[in-house]
Amino acid sequence: MTKIFKLTSLLAIIAAGIVFMIDPALAAEEKPKLDTGDTAWLLTSTAIVLMMTIPGLALFYGGMTRKKNVLATLMQSFAITCLISVIWMVVGYSLAFSKGGNSYVGNFDLAFLEHLTVGAINGTIPDSLFVVFQMTFAIITAALITGAVAERMKFSALLWFVGLWSIVVYSPVTFWVWGGGFLGDAGVLDFAGGTVVHINSGIAALVACIMLGKRKGYGVENLAPHNLVLTVIGGAMLWVGWFGFNGGSALGANGGAAMAMTVTQIAAAAAGLAWMFAEWVSQKKPTVLGIVSGAVAGLVAITPASGFVGPKGALAIGILAGLVCFWGATSLKHKLGYDDSLDVFAVHGLGGITGAILTGVFAVEAIGGTAGALEGNVAQVWTQLYGIAATIIWSAVGSAIILFVVDKTIGLRVDSDAEAEGLDLSQHGEMIH
Repeated sequence: MTKIFKLTSLLAIIAAGIVFMIDPALAAEEKPKLDTGDTAWLLTSTAIVLMMTIPGLALFYGGMTRKKNVLATLMQSFAITCLISVIWMVVGYSLAFSKGGNSYVGNFDLAFLEHLTVGAINGTIPDSLFVVFQMTFAIITAALITGAVAERMKFSALLWFVGLWSIVVYSPVTFWVWGGGFLGDAGVLDFAGGTVVHINSGIAALVACIMLGKRKGYGVENLAPHNLVLTVIGGAMLWVGWFGFNGGSALGANGGAAMAMTVTQIAAAAAGLAWMFAEWVSQKKPTVLGIVSGAVAGLVAITPASGFVGPKGALAIGILAGLVCFWGATSLKHKLGYDDSLDVFAVHGLGGITGAILTGVFAVEAIGGTAGALEGNVAQVWTQLYGIAATIIWSAVGSAIILFVVDKTIGLRVDSDAEAEGLDLSQHGEMIH
């Protein structure tokens, strides 16, 4: 037996030496392997995150506009899906995820996705799958902004704005948090896009609606939604899609994805109830629009926290987000006097800020690897505030500059007659009969 053991050991040493001579890297670390389970889950997640924009967001927003603007609203989400897909392929992904040698933005090494091959692996999934999964995030972030400028912005101006915004604002912020930039290095926690997606788009929406001005007849005419059935259907699609949004951000079919889905469901339900009861108390009747908006606010707020908190934290985040976003939509907007048509800032801006702060409070070390304030790490809240402030400043300044340039070149807003006629007919030559 001793001779056999010695012979086996000698053969193992010889084999290791041969491997090292052929490829020293193989001796240092094992090559990543594709996991079919992880790949299947990310393929599914990508499809349902895309569904969040079309038809989810398109219907959610379309139902809240007046009948004469519903086709234009649907068109915006569909056209943005096409536009941002191409921009992401050409330059957006490269700026967000290439290693630019700095902490602020990537370079052009991955432009046009020339690096992609069928066999390329990113962790345990195909590299091409990671690219298209992130593409769906870039798409919905740009599309979210349209709700704030609904019923009055030129279609051509909107395309110029969101296209430039995706390159100048979205991709750099993505790099800061997920691509190896300074916010990620500082320890800012954002599992699935509280800063990257929701604060970013919410601030851009606020700046856009202020610079664009109020809708014709705002505060005087009845601007009520034309079809809340569409809004409920769209909201339900958003809710289902969010499981891919948050659960998919675990980048694998694992316990992290399962916990992210669990806390997502809890937060959405809690926020929907919180908004509904707040509205019931203050306005005497609970509305369909209110409970759907509340659920979306909870989904927004749990997004940065979904990989770091447990069920109790999710419940607290959902309740607080529902109350904060209700206040933003029903009180803050009217006090400050801006016309955010579909409450993008109230739901996504304030919801994202609330969720990002509370991530620093409720993060559990055993779940996400970093303790929050309740586990003694109060500094995490300050780190979160740092990430929030950086995102707000960049998004606000970048959005304002792009809007100013577009306004001075082709103009942002349709004329008064076109707005009165409705964007369906004036911008697209179509209408619902």
